[in-house]
Order: sequence, then structure tokens, then C-alpha cells
Amino acid sequence: MENFALIFVAIFIGYIINKRDIFPKDTPIILNQFILYISLPAMALLQIPKLSFSFEVLIPIIIAWIVMGVSAIVIFYISKILKFSKNITGALMLVGVLGNTTFVGIPVIQAYFGNSALPYILMYDQLGSFIMLSTYGTFISVYYSSTENVNIKAIAFKILTFPPFLSLLIALFFIGTTFHPLVISVLSSFASTIVPLALVAVGLQLRFKLPKEDLRPFFSALGVKLILSPIIAIIISMIFSWESKAALVSIMEAGMGPMITAGAVASMAGLAPRLSSAIVGYGVLLSFLTTWILFKIIT
Repeated sequence: MENFALIFVAIFIGYIINKRDIFPKDTPIILNQFILYISLPAMALLQIPKLSFSFEVLIPIIIAWIVMGVSAIVIFYISKILKFSKNITGALMLVGVLGNTTFVGIPVIQAYFGNSALPYILMYDQLGSFIMLSTYGTFISVYYSSTENVNIKAIAFKILTFPPFLSLLIALFFIGTTFHPLVISVLSSFASTIVPLALVAVGLQLRFKLPKEDLRPFFSALGVKLILSPIIAIIISMIFSWESKAALVSIMEAGMGPMITAGAVASMAGLAPRLSSAIVGYGVLLSFLTTWILFKIIT
């Protein structure tokens, strides 16, 4: 109960701060940068070594890629059938596919499953969502916003030099290792900043404006992201008889609301900025209800 109180209070604080212009407009960017460059690497180095080398480690990655791949195909064909514009299709291919597996995923799943779920969250997020954002997300933003060619080398360099990804790779070499208490203490302090900072940043970025003409793409994106995606994850788990915590965490991650960063990418690329922001804003709030229902179904 305490964890959920923190989630809603922190988001509300961020939302009020944004409405009253108390902090600078670039505060969400600064908070997210602190999380991505300091907090997440610390959490990866703290939690990943606790894993043991087994197939369980691969389950979140497999589910993440299948879920996002199928979701992208569904969004593409829905857009063709409903004859959405190129800009709207591009926006939906981002916010309807990529999930908020870090900023909302970590606190929500931690509230349901405890700290033991964190290594699996990080595997799903970093080797699933992040790589998908960096590769697929970059391609979609470029393809649907212009005629420029995608620079594969630049994308690869971006992935390999991104601090959370680097720290995850380093942490994999320390699986089974017990760090000195001093190192654990320092990493724990930095890792603990993720939840409050991430949730305040979410609140700062919530947008709720939604004209009537955006209703069809709005419901299409959230239908795929909040309903179809976790169903796909459940089906995958059932096919392979995966019933472990790794599978349960992956199903929950699949059901997270739209990724805030994906919304920002869509907006910066000129892909229906107003619609993208509304899908992210409403989607994040709705995901608290849908993930609660999802948790009751799978446990």
C-alpha cells in the first residue's frame, strides 16, 4: 500500500509543479537524464549480479521483442484499415508499441513483486525496450517524418555508449559476485532515487488535451498497448509453459502504458505531437488500473 501511495503522490506532485510553473520547463529532461545516467546504471550494477546464469534471464528479452514486434505489425495494419495519415501512423507506431518499462514499470512492478523482480525488469527494459527505442524508434521517427536515410552506424554507436546499457553489460560479467558492503551501500543510495524522481518526472510531463478527431487513433494505440500487448505476452508464456517470476514480470512489463520518451520522440519528429502527448498522458494513468487487473489475472 505504501508503494502505491508513493506512486500517486509523486505523480500528483509533478503534475501540480508543472501546472504552477514552479520548476524550469526542462526539469523533466534533467530528472530523466539523472535517472538514465546515474540511477539506472547503479540499479543494474546492484541487481543484475544477483541473477544466476539460466534460461530465466532470457525470458524477459524474448517476450519483450515478440510483444513489440507483433504490436508494431498490428498498429501498422490498423492504421492502413482506418486510413490514418502518415504522421498519425508514425506516432502510433511509437507510442502504441513502446512501453513505459522504466519510469512506471520499475515502481509498479516493485510494488507487486518486491525487489526480487528488479533484475528481470532491467533485462526487459534494457535489452528489450531500450534497444527497440534506439533502433526501431529511430527508424520510425525518421521514416515517417522525412525521406532521410537511417544511419545504422550512428544508431549502433548510440546503443553501445548509452550508460544504462553499458552498465548492464558490465553487470552481466559480475553475475554470482558479492560486492563489498561499501559498494552495495553506495549503489543502493543511487538506485533508490529512481522511483521518486521517475514518478515526479512522469507527473511533470502528463498532457490530457484530446480533440474529437483524435479519438480513433487514441483508442487504437491504447487498445494495443494496454490490452493486446499483455495478452500476447500471456499467450507466449502459455505456449512455452513459462510460469516463473521472470515470465510474470515480463507480462506486467508488456502491459505498461506508453513510453514517455517515445512520445517525446514523436513530438520532436512532428508526428502528431498533440495526439502523442494525450496517448502518453492518459495511457500512463489508465495503466495503473489495467496492470492491477492484469496482476489479478496472472497471479
